Amino acid sequence: MNPITVRIKKLRGDAIVPRYMTDLAAGMDLYAALDSPVRLAPGQRLLVPTGIALAIPAGFEGQVRPRSGLALKQGIALVNSPGTIDADYRGELGIILINHGQEEVVVSPGDRIAQLVIAPVQQAIMQVVEDLEATERNTGGFGHTGKSLEV
Repeated sequence: MNPITVRIKKLRGDAIVPRYMTDLAAGMDLYAALDSPVRLAPGQRLLVPTGIALAIPAGFEGQVRPRSGLALKQGIALVNSPGTIDADYRGELGIILINHGQEEVVVSPGDRIAQLVIAPVQQAIMQVVEDLEATERNTGGFGHTGKSLEV
């Protein structure tokens, strides 16, 4: 497995560079870059800055995913999960947290708030056709349960 190089710019001096916590981890931890702790009430959403910007190579994307420990212990999730960081985006990474728990949660400077997975992507060419080839599933619905899009 050959790692790729992702260039990173620290936008503030105390920003923490994402890192893998174990040798075989798929995701790197992302950290809150805050001046002071912030409170997240039950049901509240909050955009938390990371203090970093990335230059992801062409042919790859960054996938921002929730941390399972935060989800289990505090009910913290990401609103748009997984979030996508395109290879041409150069702005600060911001993590949209939501508190699904029943208690207020405090996010402090340097807290691990999400994971970043760098993954290959392939762009597609869309071709309009009159018919699509049949499959065994065909129009079998969501989760193969037979549920349709009808409301």
